[in-house]
Amino acid sequence: MADPIFEHPRLAAIYDALDPDRSDLQPYLVMVRDFAARRVLDLGCGTGVLALQLAERGIEVLGVDPAAGSLDVARAKPGGSGVRWIHGDATALPPLQVDLVLMTGNAAQAITDEQDWAATLDRVHTALEPSGHFVFETRDPARRAWEEWTGTATRSTTALEGVGEVESWMELLDVTWPLVSFRWTYVFTSDGQVLTSDSTLRFRERDEVEHDLRVHGYDIESVRDAADRPGREFVFVASKPEEDSHAYH
Repeated sequence: MADPIFEHPRLAAIYDALDPDRSDLQPYLVMVRDFAARRVLDLGCGTGVLALQLAERGIEVLGVDPAAGSLDVARAKPGGSGVRWIHGDATALPPLQVDLVLMTGNAAQAITDEQDWAATLDRVHTALEPSGHFVFETRDPARRAWEEWTGTATRSTTALEGVGEVESWMELLDVTWPLVSFRWTYVFTSDGQVLTSDSTLRFRERDEVEHDLRVHGYDIESVRDAADRPGREFVFVASKPEEDSHAYH
């Protein structure tokens, strides 16, 4: 099941407004251009911010997400009918072939079960054309990002049009390595409703991810820094070998 922050209708509806700066997506738009990708799978597409930007550029886009609430928001946006939306994870994909698979926003870390992670890598590999690319990001465990996920620094109050003020804060719940759990709390001042969303992420070391990619048939082209979060993220750029013969036809 998807976390309430992505699934609950009231939270999904304000997700973009609470996080309006999506400059983190710009490097992915550049990669789509550099790879000359014409068919893109946005895995963990959320409310469709990236998928819709790609569709505006004439890219054939498939957006996949396990949160029906987020997909409802994505479909309702201008241009939403120009993207094919699928409710589910990578295992819900129909037979298809794409040039590029993107998994942004640290969505890879939300796949906490190792069998699910392996299934994701296998299904993405199957969906890729030979020489197609798989690009995703994950936090560098050495930066211990979870130590910043609690306290007054995470508390904010945002005035949203048509909604009113929403107070939100984050608190760390548990660190049982390699899993880190935390909770977001939201207070809607217009009616006093309080909603919470608990999440768990898996932190993977760089060599662990590289090993997994190789085991599942990928070539690793590069491991980059996230331009907007230098020193905090690994951005993996992997590809399916040209000679691979296991793709769906």
